[in-house]
Amino acid sequence: MGSASEENAPTGLKPGLKQRHMNLIALGGVIGAGLFVGSGVVIQSAGPAAVISFLIAGLITVLIMRMLAEMTVARPALGSFYVYAREALGNRAGFAVGWMYWYFFVIVVAVEAVAGGRILQLWLPGVPLWILSLGLLVLLTGTNMVSARSYGEFEYWFSSIKVVAIVVFLVLGALYLFGVWPGAHGGVGNLVSHGGFAPLGIGAVLAAVVPCVGFYTGAEIVTIAAAESEEPKKAIAKAMRSIILRVVFFYVGSVFVVVAVQAWNSPGTGVSPYAAVLEVLGIPAVATIMNGIVLTAVLSCLNSALYTSSRMLFALTRHGDAPRAFTRLSRSGVPRRAILAGTLVGYASVIAAYTSPDVIFQFLVNSYGAVALFVYLSIALAQVRLRKRLAREDPSALSLKMWLFPWLSYATIALMVTVILAMAFLPASRSQFWLSAVTLALILIAYQFRKRHGAKVPAEPREPSPEPTERRAAEHP
Repeated sequence: MGSASEENAPTGLKPGLKQRHMNLIALGGVIGAGLFVGSGVVIQSAGPAAVISFLIAGLITVLIMRMLAEMTVARPALGSFYVYAREALGNRAGFAVGWMYWYFFVIVVAVEAVAGGRILQLWLPGVPLWILSLGLLVLLTGTNMVSARSYGEFEYWFSSIKVVAIVVFLVLGALYLFGVWPGAHGGVGNLVSHGGFAPLGIGAVLAAVVPCVGFYTGAEIVTIAAAESEEPKKAIAKAMRSIILRVVFFYVGSVFVVVAVQAWNSPGTGVSPYAAVLEVLGIPAVATIMNGIVLTAVLSCLNSALYTSSRMLFALTRHGDAPRAFTRLSRSGVPRRAILAGTLVGYASVIAAYTSPDVIFQFLVNSYGAVALFVYLSIALAQVRLRKRLAREDPSALSLKMWLFPWLSYATIALMVTVILAMAFLPASRSQFWLSAVTLALILIAYQFRKRHGAKVPAEPREPSPEPTERRAAEHP
């Protein structure tokens, strides 16, 4: 799975992330704004059985993350699954995975900046959306430009707020369901009293798995951040071992509370399910509380997207898959040019959201919808091949293993293929699949162009050359 020189080649990145940062990055990466708002759409499409949809999607995510954790603990590498795909599936696959993931997160930068601006407009109605979105972009770009530790601190507190909010929500919901809350009727009658547990049929429940998988995207960010942690193997192993608890407790648990407390087909559930529950509980200032929590989730996603896109672009340069200009690091070990590259795309997208929200911006949103699923499938395929290689060459490196290998790995691949094919045929997600396929096709065309006209990658890694204000990161083959 790569030579020793490749795994240990100096990156120039400084290990500024501590274990507490890594734990909250892994935890917060799973909790996005989609949980607080987008889950309402899933509940409306599947009824109370949306709990099953989230459980199935969570199972898929747990399996993919376990496969990724096995590879990351065995061979920590800058770029994580990009490097593994390159080693296991070839240069073309690695190039495609790296650039798809970069594209996914630069679009996330734009989407979250616009979403955050819209929330701020509720409190600052006289300020244009583009100014608010631009302000959020500039603020979080600035924090990422300082150091990896700066990113980690912001993400630590953003994630802490999200975790506390969900824990409080679960506790309040449990009190209501047990009849302890003032005025509560108790019980879980809402699960079956509005058309049954699966009022729209089992097909709707399975179809809802597709968007649910998208809500879990972000759990893998911790494997990329590992390159800047003090003890990568320990950090990844500790963070990944608790993902099952997180998935079940936060997503499935909170969605269960929503459909048990409030009727699944009520208008409020579709718009803002968590706010609808808080209204039933009689919590004052519900709208303000939820807007604050959603804004925190948006800022967390924006912060992580800026970080993740820059590190992936930096990793791409080390194999000659991206321009070498992005190898430059600041004195604090931050790839500032790579950060700015993602930010510039974000700026352009914010402008598109202002000037052409129904055409250009909508195209951008749809064109990345299935990209993360393509990446997840590549992770599963890479794990099967690399596990067999590691078992032959270095079995001692497999301190954290995928369960029931190889059969559970094959089952995970089959599940991912099923989800992707479902996305291609379901009316609600068909346009996202095909536009994402166009994105993949363009990336593969770029690979062919790079293969024919790009500069050759150096045969040996080179040490960084000192410069007055910046230094160039070492490049390995």
